[in-house]
Amino acid sequence: MSWVSKTLNSTLGRKLLMALTGLFLILFLVVHLAGNLQLLIPDGGESFNIYAETMAKNPLIRVVSIGNFAFILIHVVYSIMLSRYNKAARPIGFAESKANTNSAWASRNMGILGTLILIFLLVHLRGFWYEFKFGEIPTAVYEGVTYKNVYLIVAEAYSNPLYVLFYVVSMGFLAFHLSHGFASAFQTLGLNHAKYSPLIQKVGIGFSILIPALFALIPIMMFLQA
Repeated sequence: MSWVSKTLNSTLGRKLLMALTGLFLILFLVVHLAGNLQLLIPDGGESFNIYAETMAKNPLIRVVSIGNFAFILIHVVYSIMLSRYNKAARPIGFAESKANTNSAWASRNMGILGTLILIFLLVHLRGFWYEFKFGEIPTAVYEGVTYKNVYLIVAEAYSNPLYVLFYVVSMGFLAFHLSHGFASAFQTLGLNHAKYSPLIQKVGIGFSILIPALFALIPIMMFLQA
């Protein structure tokens, strides 16, 4: 077995992959949010439709999109492996009781939070990404150029109060997941310093509140404006 295989199959290697894929997904959230916020521009969806079409036709974005799916898969698989390893290595009883008193709720339930977020992603991808790629979407013309009117698909979904509620609750799960995962990723990469760690934790808490809140704001605003 090569050193690469040994590293990837070691506990440290798995944690490193979790940290790296997690940080990539955090960066993706920021980029994705920047695009989605264009849904709130009061121009009938023109800005968002042009943005969506431009991103879909960009070769670099296609490569990043494939990488994003791969990183999500790696993040999920390795989180399951680490959870099973930790559960098998942890004595029952005293250790579990001590963990409950010494760790935050989010850190003790990262597996559950991750599973709930994965369910949201599958529903979200089926409703939007799949429809954009393979569904029959009406078109809109801006300055003589025809675009897929993805805005209509999104607006229709966000007119459903149950879906809006599902989305907002899922963003709550994401907030808890990020509240632990953000700082944990930096710590795994060895960026653990008495001077900088408190700052990283504060930034992580702010990020875990702001980003999910802005994501949740989009369907709420569109529902209220429908």
